[in-house]
Amino acid sequence: MATADLLLHPVRMRILQTLFDADPMTTTQLRDRMPDIAPATMYRQIAVLADAGVLEVVAEKRVRGTVERSYRVRPENAVVDPAAREAMTREEHQRSFTTFAASLMSDFDRYLGYEDANPVADGVVYRQAAVWLSDDEFAAMIDEIEHAVVSRVGYAPEGRRTRRIVSLVVVPDKPATKPLPDSDTERE
Repeated sequence: MATADLLLHPVRMRILQTLFDADPMTTTQLRDRMPDIAPATMYRQIAVLADAGVLEVVAEKRVRGTVERSYRVRPENAVVDPAAREAMTREEHQRSFTTFAASLMSDFDRYLGYEDANPVADGVVYRQAAVWLSDDEFAAMIDEIEHAVVSRVGYAPEGRRTRRIVSLVVVPDKPATKPLPDSDTERE
C-alpha cells in the first residue's frame, strides 16, 4: 500500500492510469502516450513508482547499449493505505482531491482531443445523485459499486470492447452528526 502523496502526484497518477489494466509498457511507450511530459520527468517518476513497489518490471531487453524495461502496475500496492488516509490532514486531503479532479479533467480533455470523439455515442457519463444512507447502507453501496467495477477489470481487450476509465467520488453534503432519535420519548 502507498501514500496519497505517492499516488496522487499529477504525473505519477497519469502513468498509473495509463498502465491500469493495460499490457505492460516501456518508458518509450508511456512517453508516446504522454508527449507533454519531459523525458527526464517521466523516467524519474517511473523510478519513484518502481522503487515504492507500485510498478514492477516484467521484462528487460537490450536496445542500443541500454536496458529497456517493461512495467506493469501492482494493483495491491496502487491504493492508499487506510491508515495513511486517516492520518492525512485536511490540507493533504484538499491537495489530493485537487490532483484527482485535475486528473479527471485531463482524461476528459485528452478524450475530447480525438477528432472522432462523440461523448453520447461513446457512452460518456457524468452525473450526481444525493442519497440518504445509514453507515451500513453506505458501506453496502460502496461494496456493490466496487464489486461491479472490480469484477470486470480482467476483461481482455478484444472485439468491440473499449477501455473506459471509471472514477468514483463520494462527498458527504455536510459532516456526520449524531443520529436523530427514533421516538418522541427519546427526544426529551
